[in-house]
Amino acid sequence: MKYSKMQDWGIIKVMQILKKEAKNFANPIVTEIGEKTRSPFMVLVSCLLSLRTNDKITGPVSKNLFKIADTPEKINKLPLKKLKKIIKSVNFYITKSKRIKEISKTLLEKYNGKVPGDFDELMKFKGVGRKTANIVMTYGFFKKEYIAVDTHVHRIPNRLGWVKTKNPHQTEEELKKIILKKYWQDINDIFVTFGQNICKPISPHCRECPINQYCKYYKEVYLPKSG
Repeated sequence: MKYSKMQDWGIIKVMQILKKEAKNFANPIVTEIGEKTRSPFMVLVSCLLSLRTNDKITGPVSKNLFKIADTPEKINKLPLKKLKKIIKSVNFYITKSKRIKEISKTLLEKYNGKVPGDFDELMKFKGVGRKTANIVMTYGFFKKEYIAVDTHVHRIPNRLGWVKTKNPHQTEEELKKIILKKYWQDINDIFVTFGQNICKPISPHCRECPINQYCKYYKEVYLPKSG
């Protein structure tokens, strides 16, 4: 998909508006943990806990867990039964507890207890996909070469008409072609916050949306239906 200078300007304008609007809402929990702790391990664990679970649950569960065990050593020593009890509120807590224990053990055995700051190494861990690896690189190591694409970051650019993709990996590759690199580190934060509060999967708040004038979905789907 080729972009004109006018379209490039529109993308920049949208990013500027959304970055400003995002300040009105709470940060996604994984971002908050990264900013407060500067710990790649805690970002990794909180991201695993957040999969298929909303932030209202992930946040308290992550904080409770980290009060008890916030390093691979402490997680490794924690009985699996106790870990399950601590994270029971998140979806798929049984599988997640096993994954967190396995990853902690592997970190101790192969990586000197440190989360590797390499995308391909992260992808070797069972239960870690592109989204999680990108989030750890972005919010755990604060590297600016990655775009973490979750359901919001996949959905919103497609609604806006920036991309026409079928899965998050395709969206990641296309966004890297059209988004200025200075926004890469912010894009997950911005779109997750926007997607949770305005551009929801079902019944998005199009009329109140601060970027509806730039949105293909608003012009081609919402307006004809509401008219």
